[in-house]
Amino acid sequence: MTRSGQVPDPETKTPQTPNVMKSLIKSLACALSAAALTLGSTHAAEKKDIVDTAVAAGSFKTLAAALGAAGLADTLKGDGPFTVFAPTDEAFAKLPAGTVESLLKPENKAKLVDILTYHVVAGEVDSKAAMKLSTATALNKKAIKLEVKDGSLHLNESKVTKADISCSNGVIHVIDAVLLPPTEKK
Repeated sequence: MTRSGQVPDPETKTPQTPNVMKSLIKSLACALSAAALTLGSTHAAEKKDIVDTAVAAGSFKTLAAALGAAGLADTLKGDGPFTVFAPTDEAFAKLPAGTVESLLKPENKAKLVDILTYHVVAGEVDSKAAMKLSTATALNKKAIKLEVKDGSLHLNESKVTKADISCSNGVIHVIDAVLLPPTEKK
C-alpha cells in the first residue's frame, strides 16, 4: 500500500484505489457465479435415458433387475425413441408369490423378454396422444388396450399413476400393475 492508501496492481505496478479493487473483485465474483449457474443449468438440463431415469427414481428396482436379466437394458439406453409403461416395485409385488424370481431365471428369459417388451412402444407417445388411442402395438408385436376411465389412462388392467416423465430417448409412464401379454391361441 502506498502513502496515499492506494494498492499497487501486482502486474502493472500501477496504484489502484481500494474502491477500484473492491469493484474488480465484485465483478469477478459475479462473473464466476454466472458461469457456475450456466454450467449447473446446462448439466441439469441434460436428460438421462429411460433406464438411468428409472434407476434414479428408486422405485423401479425390480424392473431394472428384470431388464438386466432379459438383456434389454442396453436396448432401452439406445437412441429410441421409446415409450415405456413402467411398473413400480409395488406393481411387481402384486404378482403371485415366486413369479418374479421364476422369470429372472435364465431358462425363462424368452418369457421375461416377452413380458418386458409388452411394456414398450416404439416412438415417443405422450399421455395426451395416448389418451386418444384405443390400442398400441408393443415391441413384441402384441396389442395393448388403452382406455380412459375417470380421467385416467388405463392399459389393459393397469392404471397410469404418473405420466410424461421425459427422458433423452423417450418417455416413461408409471403404471400400477405389470402388463401381461395375451397368450397366443393354438
